[in-house]
Amino acid sequence: MAASIRNPILPGFNPDPSICRVGDDYYIATSTFEWYPGVQIHHSRDLVNWRLVRRPLERASQLDMRGNPDSCGIWAPCLSYFEGLFWLVYTDVKRFDGNFKDAHNYIVTAESIEATWSDPVYVNSSGFDPSLFHDEDGRKWFLNMQWNHRTESFGGAPKSPAFDGILLQEWDERTRKLTGPVKNIFAGSALGLVEGPHLFKRDGWYYLTVAEGGTGYDHAVTMARSRTIDGPYELHPNTHLITAKDHPEASLQRAGHGQYVETPDGQAYHTHLCGRPLPPHRRSPLGRETALQKCVWREDGWLYLENGGVVPEVTVPAPVTTDAIPQPRVIETDFDVHELPAEFQWLRTPLPERIFSLTRRQGHLRLFGRESIGSWFEQALVARRQEHHSFRAETVIEFAPRTYQQIAGLTHYYNRHKFHALGVTWHEKLGRAVTILSCPGDFPHGRLTYPAGSGLALPDGPVHLAMDIRDNDLQFFWRAAPEEDWAAIGPALDAGVISDEGGRGEHGSFTGAFAGLFAFDTSGSGLHADFDRFSYEAI
Repeated sequence: MAASIRNPILPGFNPDPSICRVGDDYYIATSTFEWYPGVQIHHSRDLVNWRLVRRPLERASQLDMRGNPDSCGIWAPCLSYFEGLFWLVYTDVKRFDGNFKDAHNYIVTAESIEATWSDPVYVNSSGFDPSLFHDEDGRKWFLNMQWNHRTESFGGAPKSPAFDGILLQEWDERTRKLTGPVKNIFAGSALGLVEGPHLFKRDGWYYLTVAEGGTGYDHAVTMARSRTIDGPYELHPNTHLITAKDHPEASLQRAGHGQYVETPDGQAYHTHLCGRPLPPHRRSPLGRETALQKCVWREDGWLYLENGGVVPEVTVPAPVTTDAIPQPRVIETDFDVHELPAEFQWLRTPLPERIFSLTRRQGHLRLFGRESIGSWFEQALVARRQEHHSFRAETVIEFAPRTYQQIAGLTHYYNRHKFHALGVTWHEKLGRAVTILSCPGDFPHGRLTYPAGSGLALPDGPVHLAMDIRDNDLQFFWRAAPEEDWAAIGPALDAGVISDEGGRGEHGSFTGAFAGLFAFDTSGSGLHADFDRFSYEAI
């Protein structure tokens, strides 16, 4: 039986996949937005099994996102390899709402994926989604979409005129600067919203793939080609190589923004982002995920999906006979480690020692209460991606608050206006208590609701917290000791709102749901909370 690739290959918030092959090794870089460290790089040798191996933007000299709004930060990295060096280009977006984006593009390099990557070299700020193409003659070309602020193109409702074509300019490796004329080489198709450019060369043709239609349900991979790098570019006979925009029944929706790759024996594949929305609201809690499609070259010199259409498939043939390695259904850590487990990230700050420690107390993750949950500057929130539509998360917390301004616990989190949190706090009548803070999509105000009221009084000692997410429903639980039964607290909450489309709606936010641990102390005292364990179980 032939081996197969099961999509998505990178489940749960892994958008804008840039793929790069070096020998028998494949690497995919994906966007991380406001989550730190920046850029996820996964590795595979068979295109079936993938493992997270690096987040290269890991120090203040490379990346500082304090103050970046929700869904800003690292957009659309492009990973490439040329003559012994890996190249990573990316955007750090500093503004989302209004007419401007303030999108700054950089290049970092390393001799190996696992190595320490260089400090960034600034390139330009004319638009986002940069890409670097290494031509056969050794010249390097930098591409990015151009942002036109002179339209009513506000965040959450993009207008096509703001996406003002794909720019091309030569990059001088010696001076580490752009050189020569800037050319607008591709305006896109009638679908509009052209972005995410990637170039490759084959049989004397320069092939350009771009993302179009916005990263919602009209998303698409559009393809064009030219005999010269600066155009003019002619559109693919089907215009789009991959899209589900006219097929609401397809399992993989929102398909677009990806890159071409060939196997050592010349088989063709193309990555793309996708979403798996839940009925009945068509919301995507897992965010935009990475998928891979098998392609073929036809006699007309164009690339097509092997299935003959444009709609992406869940299962496609793998290039070699291989078995998929089963992914664990339960992932648990007791924090008896010196580094944060690979699945976890935090928000924005390059100074993680300000928000957490794994050494202050052996076998515990200590969070230092900083700014409020949802802060764009410094909040203590450590979390992992939601990778399944139904899962359970548990933790054990020790926390001794002295004021209602101090709270720590377990959260289902997307951004400042989309989260549910179960926390230990202090109440003037109850004393130490467990309660729920919820912001079920209240954009732009981010107002809280309190589904459990003032909460429930707690005894002294550690507290066990848990949450069950089953598709669109979330239920919180607590108990005072491991031998006790779990007790539900509060009503079932809307888990589906913790999604790309929740609250602000389509095109309003671009990450995904996380399950994690938080602590804040708006009194300014920096009170810490100790977490003994954290588990994530697919159900």
